[in-house]
Amino acid sequence: MRDALLHPEDPLQSVPTAARKPAERITVFIADDHPAIGLALSYGLQAHHISVIGRATAPEEVLDHVKALKPDVIVLDVRFGRETANTGIDVARQLLHDDPRRGVVIYSQFDTVEIIQEAYRTGIHAFVPKCAPLDLMATAIEHAHSNRVYFVPEVAERLAMVNIAGDRSPQALLEPRELEVFRYIAIGLTSNEIAEEMSLSPKTVSNVRQSVLEKLKADRQADITLLAVEHGLISPVPFSHARHQAN
Repeated sequence: MRDALLHPEDPLQSVPTAARKPAERITVFIADDHPAIGLALSYGLQAHHISVIGRATAPEEVLDHVKALKPDVIVLDVRFGRETANTGIDVARQLLHDDPRRGVVIYSQFDTVEIIQEAYRTGIHAFVPKCAPLDLMATAIEHAHSNRVYFVPEVAERLAMVNIAGDRSPQALLEPRELEVFRYIAIGLTSNEIAEEMSLSPKTVSNVRQSVLEKLKADRQADITLLAVEHGLISPVPFSHARHQAN
């Protein structure tokens, strides 16, 4: 639910609807499963001529709120906890499918190169790590409002390094079937369980599994799981939930 009424001093309450001048200020909607983060951004962005006009804590709430409020820019977290399989990137993809001109910024602590690349491929305007200074978030929002792509310096540097050194991620090294098997291995499924999930023979899965391990130069379960988490292929959640997530 929108949490605009959490605090009397909430900046969402401090600017009456009649007094807002959208032509003068950029309006923003924030979706983050941590209400305190949305509230902090609401306060901080006021100094940058940006008004937060609504917030949500679940991805399923975003589309309806955006349709009703019509913000200039939508700011989305990537992960929304264990209660939903949807991500901010999923929401961004739907928002931009509905309106390719819509301003979208991803704001997340999950900032692996793979997640950043996937986000930009959806058509977002900027990816801002949560450790970045607030003025960079304001700059990203301004670019999104003007339909311009923006790269925070830290993000630009990391993407450049991948281009220079070459992408050694599972996503780059593995074929689609191998990547799917890798995800199942990472959450602890046996070859027989993977075969059942993918409707393949155990022998086929065994062969694919061997190819995956050779390409990634990994053989311990802990290393495989860590690699999958680091590259955004599974979430760092309890084992039983991770198994469910891959289905």
